[in-house]
Amino acid sequence: MSAGTIVLMWEARAAEGRGGELLEWARARAAELAREPHRSELLRAPQDRVLVMTWWQDASYGDDLPELPEPDAALITRPVHRWRFEAVG
Repeated sequence: MSAGTIVLMWEARAAEGRGGELLEWARARAAELAREPHRSELLRAPQDRVLVMTWWQDASYGDDLPELPEPDAALITRPVHRWRFEAVG
């Protein structure tokens, strides 16, 4: 695949009562990425789910791009879900 825009999605569900803490954890980790994405968004949903999306321009699907790490196991109810998408025109 040729270079274009790659979007990384990172989604986690907080442990009971820790949604605000997970949101702040994700905000801090997104600000600490090894390099700044073209665009990023931090979203939340019911059941204390947190979603971080980052857009990387001039990237290819298989590129090694900065991603948020896995939070401490006590902060989440399950492993983080990650998806990678290629923007189409």
